[in-house]
Amino acid sequence: MKFNTRILCLAIAGTAFMNTSCIGNLDTLPLNESDAVSETVYGTDEYGYLAGLTKIYFHFVSNETTDLQVSDGGASELIRAFWSTQEVTTDEAKCAWENDAWVRALNTNTWSDADNDATYAVYVRTLQGISYVNEYLRQTSQDRLDDRGVSSELAARIRQFRDEARFLRAYFYWMALDTFGDVPFTTENSPFGGGVNPTQADRAEVFRYCIDELTYLASDQSAMPAARSNYPRADKGSVNGLLARMYLNAEVYTGTPMWQEAKNACETVFSMGYSLCPDYAALFRGDNGENPEAVGEMLWSVAYDAEQTQSYGGTSYLTLAAIAATDVSSTSFPSGVNNGWGGIRIPYEEISKYYNISGEPDYASGEYQISNGDKRGNVFYIKGRAESFNDALYVFLNGWSCLKFNNIPHDMTDAEFSSTATSKAYSDVDYPMIRLGEIYLIYIESCMRLGQTDTAMPYVRELAQRAGITPVSSSEVTEDWIIAERFRELLWEGHRRTDLIRCGRFSSSSFLWTYKGGDNYNGQGFDSHLEIFAIPATELASNPELHQNPGYATVSAAK
Repeated sequence: MKFNTRILCLAIAGTAFMNTSCIGNLDTLPLNESDAVSETVYGTDEYGYLAGLTKIYFHFVSNETTDLQVSDGGASELIRAFWSTQEVTTDEAKCAWENDAWVRALNTNTWSDADNDATYAVYVRTLQGISYVNEYLRQTSQDRLDDRGVSSELAARIRQFRDEARFLRAYFYWMALDTFGDVPFTTENSPFGGGVNPTQADRAEVFRYCIDELTYLASDQSAMPAARSNYPRADKGSVNGLLARMYLNAEVYTGTPMWQEAKNACETVFSMGYSLCPDYAALFRGDNGENPEAVGEMLWSVAYDAEQTQSYGGTSYLTLAAIAATDVSSTSFPSGVNNGWGGIRIPYEEISKYYNISGEPDYASGEYQISNGDKRGNVFYIKGRAESFNDALYVFLNGWSCLKFNNIPHDMTDAEFSSTATSKAYSDVDYPMIRLGEIYLIYIESCMRLGQTDTAMPYVRELAQRAGITPVSSSEVTEDWIIAERFRELLWEGHRRTDLIRCGRFSSSSFLWTYKGGDNYNGQGFDSHLEIFAIPATELASNPELHQNPGYATVSAAK
């Protein structure tokens, strides 16, 4: 977490926001106006309004479980829970924690209507976040500001805060619709208060609402900050990046492809002055929020700080869970943190599909080589590992660890950072929510779908140059190449499930990975209704306005 966000989090700690209950059951969405998040904290100075906005940003990293019925608060952090649904369900990651409530179902694509902690956390936290935004917008309406005697100068700053909040609401809605399809839908203009049940909107309707919101926020009428002016908070680059991602997946969400719109949104981003970080690895190091070259690629990040954001999710999870405690010694801290949880890793069988591994990896020394020199393959840690999962999915040392998210600063070695690493129980790595490398790939895919691959070839070559490999020709840019290149470029950044669904590969029996669709090592297809998750049974039981997704058991609403 970097300077301006650290100030925000310190500000929030002094208000009622930090410990205010969010929601218990979703029939209270949006927040009841009597909660201590309204008139009690807003006045005529900037402090309360900035703290209100901070609460919304902070919601992505919160471990607070007052209103979540989960067994592990750390696992319920939104970024970690969403990451689990996106990655552990695919060929990019498997988790060794057999006894955790969500692990087996996600590892093997065998979830049902029964709640599991990961999907439940995504559902509740996204809707909580939306409710926070709705209440914030009510409390910062011009009428409320006039009633409080807020100055015109402060009102202008609050207008920017409001537009940032609207972007965050669109992002929450994107996460929810991507994961669950039809979701409860509310805005600041919806009825609210105890006993009010939110109605459920279909996926296409929520998609169109988000597109309308983002289109406004991208316009000159919006008070969103200019691109590259508000790191790590959101700005117009963030807005256009999310537009590009949503357009890319429009056919899944609405039945109608929007490739031209995706291409156009990417071109807008290209005009905003972002640039690829020359060193791919530096994008995910502990100083990525201070390194200008890394920041120059980020359209929006969630900031983490080992002292200020002591979350068990986000990049702390991605650094600590990717190594075992035995990988850490008094002189070696391969991820720049002082412990290891022995949780997540990647099947070697899947890595070998996308990287050309030369010869036999040496698991004693940890040495391996990528024959085509792809620098993105330098993130794997294999010392003391076994190559194959075989029949031992829940043995952490089977498979390859991924140290892509690494707390060591980009210009330091493990040995040079070791004295500092001894005190690092959490991560300093900012998590990239949207970055330019993703936008390049959206543009390449959109051009390919439009029959305009030659237009995208400069971006193919730029990504290849940074990776240190020979670029493919335009005729080689196919859907298969897109699937492979997104694995290499966006590994562990929370995109894989969505990518595989868009390309018809997620549930298909013709695209297999280790333990796909059950306990079969070789993998198998599964029913396509699992391409979206079940609405939690507890929410169906408490809200008669909700319906279950197709293929899952229905639950009668409470009388």
